[in-house]
Amino acid sequence: MTIVNAVGLDHKELNEAIRGSEGPCRIVSCCGQRFIAAGASGQDVTITGIPGNALGAYLNGGKLTVLGNAQDAVGDTMNEGTIIIHGNIGDAAGYAMRGGKIFVRGNAGYRAGIHMKAYRDKIPLMIIGGKAGSFLGEYQAGGIIIVLNLDAPTERSVGFFPCTGMHGGKMFLRSVCEDVAFPEQVTARPASEDDLRELRGYISEYCRLFDLDCDSVLSSPFTVVTPDSSNPYRQMYVAN
Repeated sequence: MTIVNAVGLDHKELNEAIRGSEGPCRIVSCCGQRFIAAGASGQDVTITGIPGNALGAYLNGGKLTVLGNAQDAVGDTMNEGTIIIHGNIGDAAGYAMRGGKIFVRGNAGYRAGIHMKAYRDKIPLMIIGGKAGSFLGEYQAGGIIIVLNLDAPTERSVGFFPCTGMHGGKMFLRSVCEDVAFPEQVTARPASEDDLRELRGYISEYCRLFDLDCDSVLSSPFTVVTPDSSNPYRQMYVAN
């Protein structure tokens, strides 16, 4: 394993060290450096400290693990690979994400999954173990977003205005969501047995990573949210 001390290094130097490493790479004492592993492919990187914005932007494969919190825009426009965050993440995680997986043990800020999309066999997946802030899944066009609300299940799982402009993909919320106001262009319904079987396939890896019991997680009620229209704002621009 290559160990890189991030003290005094900028993102260019860190990324050069990642590209030059043979085998797994561990970055220690990270302190806000942006764009770590941007565009990387095939590397296995573990980070202690707090990486800055756009961790794993345009990621094209490999695995990034943060043993703590991360800032905004984790996985911005990522294409492949896995990002594992053992703490919380900031705003706009998975912005325009089009493939790969983001697993977060803690909470997510505003606009997680904004513009998430899917193409053919690329189905991006984001699982948030805690709560998600407002505008979750804004303009979501594809992929899967799951919020497990593990740490405070009696509290609201998402902020305000979830699924605004959602026109593709699917969302699973571990809550009955009676206190959540969804927009008119989506359908929110209790999860069926088929939904729970599908959900198990998504969260089984997450539960292994964070040492959780999958059956226990699935024992709580889930709400499934899907769009009713592939073009929810057509009526605003096209005359009837």
